[in-house]
Amino acid sequence: MIIEEFMEIWDFLQQTLSGKVPIIKCNENTFLKWKWWDEGVLELIPHNNITQQTMVISCGLHGNETAPVEMLNKVLNTLIHGKQPLYFHLLVILGNPAALRIGKRFVDYDINRLFGINCYKMDKHQENRRAKQLEEVIKEFWKNSAKKIRWHIDLHTALRRSYHTNFGILPLKKDMYSKNFLDWLTAAGLEALVFQSMSSNTFTNFSCEIFNSNSCTLELGTAKPFGKNNLAQINITYIALSRLLSYGTILKQFNIIPQHYRVTQQLIKLSKKFVLHMSNNTLNFTSFRQNTLLAEDGLTRYFVQQDHEYIIFPNPNVSIGQRAGLMLKIEE
Repeated sequence: MIIEEFMEIWDFLQQTLSGKVPIIKCNENTFLKWKWWDEGVLELIPHNNITQQTMVISCGLHGNETAPVEMLNKVLNTLIHGKQPLYFHLLVILGNPAALRIGKRFVDYDINRLFGINCYKMDKHQENRRAKQLEEVIKEFWKNSAKKIRWHIDLHTALRRSYHTNFGILPLKKDMYSKNFLDWLTAAGLEALVFQSMSSNTFTNFSCEIFNSNSCTLELGTAKPFGKNNLAQINITYIALSRLLSYGTILKQFNIIPQHYRVTQQLIKLSKKFVLHMSNNTLNFTSFRQNTLLAEDGLTRYFVQQDHEYIIFPNPNVSIGQRAGLMLKIEE
C-alpha cells in the first residue's frame, strides 16, 4: 500500500541525521518499492526489475565530505517521491552517520581504512563496528546476485585542492573493468582515473575484492560543511548519476577524456618520526622528479622512483600504520 502523505515529506538524509528509527520502514510508488534496512541503509527495487545489473552507492564515510551526500540525496528524493523511474536494483548507504552528525571526518578512526580486516583491538571504536556492519550489509545485498553485474560507486571529496578537481580511484581488480563502467566514470566528469596496484582496506577495495564488482571511489571537489557546497560544480556528475539510475543510460558525448594513472608506491607512516617533505599547500597530482626525497621515517626514506611521479592524498597527520600519500605514474 502506498502511503502518500508519508511519501511527500520523507527524506532519507534528514531521517538518518536524526538518529531515529523511522516510523514507516518500507513504502512504494508508481516505479519502485523501498525498504529501510538499518541506520543509513536503504534498498530500492524497481517494480519492473529485469536488468542483470545491481548497484551499491555509498557516501558519507567521512562526515566532513558533504557535497556528494547532498547530491545523492537530491537524486534519491526524485526516486522515492516517484518523480523519476528506477532502472537498477539499488542499495544506498550513508557510511558514517555519527561523523556526519558532528561534521567531522571521523569520530574515533578513519572508517575507510577498516574494511576487510579483523582488528579486535579496534572493537571499541564505533567506526570499526560500522565497517563490519557495512560488510555484512553488502554480503546480504549481493548474496543472490552471483550472475549479475555488480557496480559500487563510493562518493567522497578530497581534503586538498587538486590539479584534477574530480577524479576516481579504482581498486586492484581480478579482471578488466567493464567498458560501460569506465564510460560512465567519464560521463560523470572525472578528469583522472587512478588504478591501484595493490590491495587496501577501503570500502571499494572490499566490494571489488570479495565480489569482483566494478568499484570506484569518486573524489568530487573539496570537503565543506552541509549547506556550504556549490552543487553546480558537480552538476555533470549529478546528471550522469540521475540518468544512469533512472534509465540505465550513459552519455557518450564526453567533454573530458580522463587521464589514467597507476599507483607506484605508498608513503606509509611507520612512527611518530614520520616527516613528509611537502608543504600543506601541495595540490593533489603535483609532479615530482626522479630521486626527489618525498618523506622519511627514521631510517626509512621514500624517493621518487620513476622519471616523474605525482602525489595524491598527502597527509602527514594520519595514524601510524596508515598511508600518508600515494605516488602515481601516468599510464600510457
